[in-house]
Amino acid sequence: MNFGLFMMPVHYPGKGLPKTIKEDMNTVIQADKLGFDEAWIGEHFTIPWENLPAPDLFIANALAMTKNIKLGTGVVLLQLHDPKMLAHRIAMLDHLGEGRFYFGIGTGGVPTEFDFFGVAEEDRHARAAEVIDAVLKIWESDGTLDFQGKFLQVASPTPVLPEVGLGLWLKPYTNPHPPIAVAGVSPNSSTIEWAGEHGWIPLTTDILRPEQVPTHWEAYSRGAAKAGRTPDRREWRVCLDIHVAETTEEARNDVLNHGMGRTYNEYFFPVYKLAGIMDFMKPEKSTPDSAITVEYLMNNHWVVGDPDYCLRKIREVYDTVGGFGTLLQLTQDWDPPEKGLKSLDLFAKHVAPKLRDLWPDPPA
Repeated sequence: MNFGLFMMPVHYPGKGLPKTIKEDMNTVIQADKLGFDEAWIGEHFTIPWENLPAPDLFIANALAMTKNIKLGTGVVLLQLHDPKMLAHRIAMLDHLGEGRFYFGIGTGGVPTEFDFFGVAEEDRHARAAEVIDAVLKIWESDGTLDFQGKFLQVASPTPVLPEVGLGLWLKPYTNPHPPIAVAGVSPNSSTIEWAGEHGWIPLTTDILRPEQVPTHWEAYSRGAAKAGRTPDRREWRVCLDIHVAETTEEARNDVLNHGMGRTYNEYFFPVYKLAGIMDFMKPEKSTPDSAITVEYLMNNHWVVGDPDYCLRKIREVYDTVGGFGTLLQLTQDWDPPEKGLKSLDLFAKHVAPKLRDLWPDPPA
C-alpha cells in the first residue's frame, strides 16, 4: 500500500490565509520527509473554510521545497475554467514537477461558485467534460486546432512568422500528459465511471461509509468495460479521516477540542445538509441528520485512536472495500497545528510500515 494526503485544505476562517498557507506547506514538507508518496491539493473560490483558490501556485512552491513526494491538484473544478489557460498552467506545472505531478480533476463545487462563474449547475458535468476534452486536444495539437463543443470553442491562432514559430507549441513534460485522476463523492459515482471509461485514476473521497465505497469500484469497472479497458485496483486512491495520537483517549480529545470537531460542526455538517450529502453517512436513510455527530463519526466512520487501533481499523476498511493501492488521509485544521504533524509522524512510523504489505493483485 502507498500513502498520501488529501488536502482540501480546510481551515477555520478566523486564522487567516497567510497562517494557513504556512501550516499547509509545513504539512506537505513533513509528509515528504516521512516518506508519504503523494499529496493532493484542492481548489475552491467562494468557500472561506476551504481557502485555496490556486492549487497550481501552491504546488509550484511545494515542488521546490520537497524532494520525493508527488503532488497533484485535488481537484481542479473543470467547469469553472477556460481550457486554454488551464492547458498551459497545468503543462507548466508538469514541467516544474519533472514526473512528480498528477492532474486531479472533478466536477464539484458549491452554488456560489456556479453563480460567480456563470455556470449553470445542471450543466457542470457536460461542461467539465468539454473542458478536459479541449485541454487534451490542445496538448495533442501539432499547431492547428478547431475544437467545437456545446459550451466551448477553441481554435488555434492564425500562424504568424512561421520561421519564428508563433502559435500553439507547449506540451506537458509527461508524454502524452501527466496522470489524470478523477474524484468522486456519491455512491455509484458517475464521475468515477467516467474515469473508468478513460483509464484515469479513480479517487474516492472520505464521505462514504466503508460499506458504500465498493460502489465506486463497481462504477469504475463499468466505465472501463465500456471502453474495453481492464481496471487495476492498484491505481485506486481511497481517502479516510485519520487521526493518530499516543492514546485513543488523546486522539478523541484532539478531535473534539482541537479543531476537527469544530470544522464539522460549523462547516461540513451545514454544507452537507445543503447538498444532501448527510444521507451518505447514515446507517439507514431514515436516520435523522441530528444523529450524525462528531462522536457518531468517530465511533462508526473515522479512524481516530492510538497506532494499534488505527492499524486495525484501516485493515478492516481495506478488507471491506476489497483492496486498493493508495490510502489517502484528509488533512484537517488543528489548533495547534502540531497536533496534525504529530499524527503524521505516528502514522508514518507506527502504522504505515505494517500496512505496506497490503497490495491488490494485478488484473488477470
